[in-house]
Amino acid sequence: MGEAVRTTCAYCGVGCGISATPTGAREVTIRGDDAHPANGGRLCSKGTHLGETIGLTGRLLHPMIGGRRVRWDKALDLVAKRFRDTIARHGPDSVAFYVSGQLLTEDYYVANKLMKGFIGSANIDTNSRLCMSSAVAGHNRAFGEDVVPAGYEDLEKADLIVLIGSNTAWCHPIVYQRIQAARAERGTKLVVIDPRRTETCEGADLHLPLRPGSDVALMNGLLAWLAEQGMVDKPFMDSHVEVPEGFWKHLGTGHDLWTTARICDLDPALLRRFYELFAANPRTVTMFSQGINQSIRGTDQVNAIINVHLATGRIGQPGAAPFSITGQPNAMGGREVGGLASTLAAHMDFAPENVARVGRFWAAPGMATKPGLKAVDLFRAIGEGRIKALWVMATNPAVSLPDAATVRAALEKCPFVVVSDVIADTDTTAYADVRLPAAAWGEKDGTVTNSERTISRQRPFMDLPGEAKPDWWIIKEVARRMGWSGEFAYDTPADIWREHARLTAYQNDGARVLNLADHAAIGNSAYEAMEPFRWGGTPFADGRFPTPSGRARMIKVGQMELQAPLADWPLTLNTGRYRDQWHTMTRTGLAPKLARHREEPLVEVHPEDAAALDMKHGDLARVSTPQGNSTFRVLLSEGQRPGEIFTPIHWTDQVSTGGRTGLLPRPLVDPHSGQPGFKSTPAALARVDTEWKGFLILRGDEPARVPCLWATRVAVPGGALYEVAGNGDPSRIEFCLPKGERIEAIDDTRGTRRVAVIVEGRLAGVLFVTRTGILPPRNWLIGQLAVEGVGATVLAARGPGNQPDKGATVCVCFDIGLNQIVTAIREQRLVDVAGVGRALGAGTNCGSCRPALARIVTQTNEEVLDAAE
Repeated sequence: MGEAVRTTCAYCGVGCGISATPTGAREVTIRGDDAHPANGGRLCSKGTHLGETIGLTGRLLHPMIGGRRVRWDKALDLVAKRFRDTIARHGPDSVAFYVSGQLLTEDYYVANKLMKGFIGSANIDTNSRLCMSSAVAGHNRAFGEDVVPAGYEDLEKADLIVLIGSNTAWCHPIVYQRIQAARAERGTKLVVIDPRRTETCEGADLHLPLRPGSDVALMNGLLAWLAEQGMVDKPFMDSHVEVPEGFWKHLGTGHDLWTTARICDLDPALLRRFYELFAANPRTVTMFSQGINQSIRGTDQVNAIINVHLATGRIGQPGAAPFSITGQPNAMGGREVGGLASTLAAHMDFAPENVARVGRFWAAPGMATKPGLKAVDLFRAIGEGRIKALWVMATNPAVSLPDAATVRAALEKCPFVVVSDVIADTDTTAYADVRLPAAAWGEKDGTVTNSERTISRQRPFMDLPGEAKPDWWIIKEVARRMGWSGEFAYDTPADIWREHARLTAYQNDGARVLNLADHAAIGNSAYEAMEPFRWGGTPFADGRFPTPSGRARMIKVGQMELQAPLADWPLTLNTGRYRDQWHTMTRTGLAPKLARHREEPLVEVHPEDAAALDMKHGDLARVSTPQGNSTFRVLLSEGQRPGEIFTPIHWTDQVSTGGRTGLLPRPLVDPHSGQPGFKSTPAALARVDTEWKGFLILRGDEPARVPCLWATRVAVPGGALYEVAGNGDPSRIEFCLPKGERIEAIDDTRGTRRVAVIVEGRLAGVLFVTRTGILPPRNWLIGQLAVEGVGATVLAARGPGNQPDKGATVCVCFDIGLNQIVTAIREQRLVDVAGVGRALGAGTNCGSCRPALARIVTQTNEEVLDAAE
């Protein structure tokens, strides 16, 4: 066993510290880092099970040109030549980089420097454009700089926490646990503002299920009401805030409580209760995420929130701040170095003096002088032929961008596409002319910045496999081959870190909050030993802001007119994340335990809508929008507002014939930030009928292409489960079974067919299909993949004795199912989550399932009481 290595989690923007102890080749024990300020030893389900994702299944291990393995020199020479030739023929704006919040700060810095300082274009954008660029634009408009004015400790000091557009319990579980701990200790009030009733709402003091897109009206209405009540902090406003002409007059019309309630489709009594809670608790943190940012009015929504905090002086004080929480592990680091097309570097924009300053620092031969193309516009330019060479790094835009079919058409058309990635086969690498093998988590060496501006080290605890290389090394080697050897003479990530730190301090003179001067001359050993630290201290505590006047700026924003349902598209589609999955599942899809919470891509539908569409729980349904369509499994949910549906973003062509949410949203963007609106797309829903259903279980890692209408791959211990359904003859699926001893059972009455294949006494594959019968639970059969001496009895799909179905997995850490939990609650008369934990262990490890357990405890005990009456 090796020594524990302190590193940082690979997932969301909470930035949890991890202690990773290698226990063998590509094996590691994962624990939370007790000393890390972000999580204090806690980890969510995804972080807890990172050890299941570090194998080499599916890894890209060698440079590839087309389908040929080549030497690094050959691949790098080709990339440099094609980019150099394209620039010479068509100019610097004919090439682009599309990068990722999965990159480390050092990777980001080198990519940004190469594109903006040496190629001479700002056509470098990032998948972070899709999740937090509206927050960046809102911060810049209000504060003069992209500064998050809060830290996690503010959650412990607040008397009221408002979560708006954030399913925190699923998307940022450790933050949610900190909130719940503060509530238990201090009695902190919690308000959740979300069209959906998610697990974040469980136990909240108030839930406002507002109409999608009405957030500006809500916050303007709150501010108007506070002004009427005399709650505006006039001394703070007079000394520290600029108010545009006509601001208060604008708020005075159409923002009364009743009008606001009508626009937001809220009960006026609920709205008044929210207003009163806000007024009564000066220590308020308003935390927002994708529900605010991912809107075609996202920047205005951000500024509507900030306006309330500025007007009431709830900023720069303990427990009082607007708080944008980011989605990716290093979206913030990318923002710091300038990894967005709309920013230059080190929190500087494209003002001429900034371009000159950065040009001097880099000794750059041809600085970009204007913003580049943002993500959606960038891929539109590729489709139009204006961009002719593209380098994609650590992201999967063929899945994640809106109107993904158009993105794929653009990639197909692009003359030269390079993809640096960890995984060999993704929906995006399918379009690559060159694939470059990059370092993965556990192999990377550098820094990341989390949502509260804390910078942490990400350290390697495994050797690089095959010929994989760090992203910064790949980029600098291409830069050297393009003629800039001296300017990219980095030997270690510490070299890059020092240069980044020097640039943040260069001719800063206090004009920018981001200033890492203390790290500009840090030694290699100090870099290696770097402890987590937060830059910027407590921003704005002295009432000074990084604007020309030193004052913050109120921004006049108005509620856009909300679209009525359309005849052909009567529903509103919302999209988002699942608790145990991440982005496009290239990492989490490898972990069997993480697959159990939501095994298939589901469309969540209110029962009233399902009844009107003659649809029931478990059916297949096609979600259609003007952009495209895809099929999902139906989940009936009272948490959905009638007329609205929800689908997850994670599934790809690599794992499912359906669930392709990226095909559905409109490519419409916020006019300020360029962030797409993923939360409110006109849609239609229709049941998809099939003649048969079934499942296929295969041993081993080799993926299968199952030839039927519905097939979704689920990672399981020792292999994969495929849920399948379709029309016509299902026997063609048998071609997916391996060769070996076949055992079959056929029931023509029910249209049932069961086939198992045994190789050397072990189950190699099994297929169950039925037209009218009931399929057995999968768990026992999955367990047989690891059993020696399997025989014909495997077709019974159960072992001897009574083996009740545990139900859908709720607690992935201990593999505890819904039926087990309900039985324990009923039989042991459990009344709280702690009791369930003592009885079953559920919820006692990472804690991600605790909101679900709370809901199950409440519902089950209500059913018991109803039955007793």
